[in-house]
Amino acid sequence: MPGDKPLRILTWHVHGNYLYYLTQVPHTFILPFDRERSPGYVGRVGSLPWGNNVVEVPVEELASTSFDCILFQSARAYTEDQHRWLSEAQRRLPRVFLEHDPPQGHPTNTPHPVDDPSMLLVHVTPFNALMWDNRRTPVHVVEHGVIVPPNVRCSGELARGIAVVNHLAKRGRRLGADVFETARAEIPLDLVGMEAQRSGGLGEIPNLDLPAFLARYRFYFHPIRWTSLGLAAIEAMMVGLPLIGLATTELVTVIRNGENGYIDTDPRRLIEAMRHLIESPGEATRLGEQARRTAIERFGIERFVADWKKVFAEATS
Repeated sequence: MPGDKPLRILTWHVHGNYLYYLTQVPHTFILPFDRERSPGYVGRVGSLPWGNNVVEVPVEELASTSFDCILFQSARAYTEDQHRWLSEAQRRLPRVFLEHDPPQGHPTNTPHPVDDPSMLLVHVTPFNALMWDNRRTPVHVVEHGVIVPPNVRCSGELARGIAVVNHLAKRGRRLGADVFETARAEIPLDLVGMEAQRSGGLGEIPNLDLPAFLARYRFYFHPIRWTSLGLAAIEAMMVGLPLIGLATTELVTVIRNGENGYIDTDPRRLIEAMRHLIESPGEATRLGEQARRTAIERFGIERFVADWKKVFAEATS
């Protein structure tokens, strides 16, 4: 079968949850680390249960480390770090660039930093692939795949909504800080994530505890204007929370109003939908059950693993 040959893949620790899901692919993933455990060079840190196929290597030893493929996950690793740490022969190995985000510059006219017909460029949503100017690089889309504990299901016991956004105060309008504040003034809403306290939130919840934490809430709120499809939103749907959010980016292909949640470009109508679910727990349960089915069908880890096996097989063929 394509992708069954075991590979040794050099990559960087950029997004911890995504990396954990990626390492469900049955290859060996080599993570560089430095003494400071600086961003991108933190190795196997964190509370996630890394498998034996995740190996960390001191960054100074990369040039003498054997691997079959390079998976870049940031512009810095591609434009700078490979030239600093890798040998010329290593830089000629099969290379893949995993792009996690839509363009942060002009939404339609931003050229991707990779412009190389010999590489593969992987986007995490079709929307991202559409918006980037991908230039000459062949493009694939591998949509997210997530894992939640099989025994965690939404109870909806808290007549409140929950949002998960990291650094909301610092990231501001793009991540919907103003939209969240407008809604919170009228609806009981909690916020978790890195530095959530700066926005009056509850703080960061450990990765492994997040699904069970979310499951107590009535709905998940996605106030973000411009982003990829967040893993936390998918995890919330996977445990059975309906999603209410802005009708922007890839989310418009996931949520169907009145079936598994509500989306709109008018925050006032979203507030009305939230109020309805606060007052109607049975409706929240009905929508949440369909949200769970949507997440299982579209974002199951088995499909995600199969897609990535095909990408690595093509890159190294």
